[in-house]
Parts: sequence; structure tokens; C-alpha cells
Amino acid sequence: MPALADSARTALTGWTPPDAEQDTLRHTYLAFLDAADNPCERACVPGHLTASAIVFDASGEQVLLTLHPRVGKWIQLGGHCEPGDPDIAAAALREATEESGLSGLVISAAPVHLHTHPITCSLGQPTRHLDVRYAALAPAGDDGAPPVPVRSDESVDLAWWPVDALPENTDVDTVPALIAHGRAALRAAGLLP
Repeated sequence: MPALADSARTALTGWTPPDAEQDTLRHTYLAFLDAADNPCERACVPGHLTASAIVFDASGEQVLLTLHPRVGKWIQLGGHCEPGDPDIAAAALREATEESGLSGLVISAAPVHLHTHPITCSLGQPTRHLDVRYAALAPAGDDGAPPVPVRSDESVDLAWWPVDALPENTDVDTVPALIAHGRAALRAAGLLP
């Protein structure tokens, strides 16, 4: 997936991170992309880039989170890159669409947040996910309410939550920051008031 790695490099090079910590991670990801032979493939055991999206309702006041079976916490939607993904943003959009069952999601033009975490993923070996996170906006439902998601097999549960009333077992180390950065990016793009 060299084209996918190139797209990730382009996305990260052109992104202006919101703070020094995110800029440090951006440089780390760029160095990893230059050093690894297959940085976007799950077969890259030392670690690999993944793609995710924090999905907001049309008002930006609610967020769609999944109760992740391996992590055991409420987090954003996302996962591994696939050979058919044309770029890293498309991988995030595909993952969000597959895991939410929602069509018509609009993805941010650039990443909004980066996070690296250890995990034992589908190959059964401990590794690290270098997650490139985007913001996505769901279309309004017929009655103006958020659209009804459809839980995939990759989730224990899937639900909309008010951004200021997240569930107790939310990953508080990353989700609140991801929400703040995602909302800011969608507002800057004119997608949220």
C-alpha cells in the first residue's frame, strides 16, 4: 500500500497540529512512514498507521461512539487501512461508514488528532496503532434528530452521546480532546455553526 503511505505522508506534512504535543506526534509518524517498509499494513508488527473518525450529528452537539470489544471503552470509530483505500482520509471514512451503518458522512479535509496506543490486534501479536484521526459529520435524520446507526460486529454497542455528557467508561485520555479538535475543524470548514 505505498500509495496509502504516500497519502498519509502528504496529509501529515500539510496538517497544522493544534499544539506542540500533536506536532511532535506528527513528526514521529512522518519518521515512521519513512522508516517502515509497510507502515499502513497490519502485517507491520512493530506498529502500523490506522485511521479513525469522530462522528458528529448535524448540530455538532452529539457524538457517535462505539464500545470497543478489545479496549473496553467508548471511543471513536476506526480501524485498519485496507489495500483498496485510496488515501488515509478515505480509510477513516470507510471505517466510520462500516462501523456506523450511516451513509452520507462528510469527512474533514485534514486530520484533527493523532494518538499512538499499544494493542493486540487481529494478528494476535502485540503492536502499536499510530492512529490518524479525522472528524466526520452525519446528515440530519428526517426529523432533524441524529440518524439511527446500525451496530457492526466490530462493536459491543454503538450510541449517540451529548458532547458534554459522555458515558462513564469513555476513554477520557483521548476522546474529549478529539471531540474539541474535531468540532473546531468542522467549524473552521464551515460545516458546523
